[in-house]
Amino acid sequence: MYTLGIDVGSGYSKAVVCENGALRSSAVMPSGGNYGETARNVVEAALGKVNLSLRDVARTMTTGYGASTVDVADDSATDMACHGVAMHHLFPSVRTVIDIGSQFSRAVRLNEAGKVTYFVMNEKCAGGSGKFLQVIARMLKISLDEIGPLSLTATKPVEFTTACAVFAESEAVSRIAEGATPADIVAGIHKAMASKIATLVTRVGFAPDCAATGGGARDLGLVKALQTELATPVLVGPEPQITAALGAALMAWERVTGRQHL
Repeated sequence: MYTLGIDVGSGYSKAVVCENGALRSSAVMPSGGNYGETARNVVEAALGKVNLSLRDVARTMTTGYGASTVDVADDSATDMACHGVAMHHLFPSVRTVIDIGSQFSRAVRLNEAGKVTYFVMNEKCAGGSGKFLQVIARMLKISLDEIGPLSLTATKPVEFTTACAVFAESEAVSRIAEGATPADIVAGIHKAMASKIATLVTRVGFAPDCAATGGGARDLGLVKALQTELATPVLVGPEPQITAALGAALMAWERVTGRQHL
């Protein structure tokens, strides 16, 4: 039995196809300005990888910022609930989840069943979100995928005096003029972001184990900075950007079978 999960985020849209609760395929693409069209395209891409069509799917669940624009879904759920289900599936021991999205980051507490019990977020500031990384990548003229590996080569990470994305860009320009390397710049950005995210974790009430999800969790330099700031290992799934979509597909499976997926 196939189920489909769709996560229409503000920055990227993701689709996941599961067969009896096991991941079969996924697709990710920029959300752009037309969420409904992007959702259809990302679904087509995910289904196409396993030679399926919507007629083969037993149930579809959607989530995310643009969930209401998806016209092929049977149900919808909050992205936090979807993250909880997916993280419990991937790492049953996880109780603290750090979700680093394009526009905001948040810390989430889960119970032993993977249900969200509390969360805090920084949606009013881009300083702890993927937007911060996008700003610096554009300024340094490098891709987002280059930031993590570059950060790991730093020898003297820059100490930023601000965690604000707007002011940090100006400060980064000044530091480069003073001779700082791009690697030291991005390592400093990661440290500033990790400090801001750690504040969220403290507010939500840290409990082990801890895991990171969202597009920002693909950044190895940021994950390392988080581990240093929190003084604890931070688990990351094999494809952290699709976590909410995976959770949606698993929730769709639960709706059809009436059983909780483990």
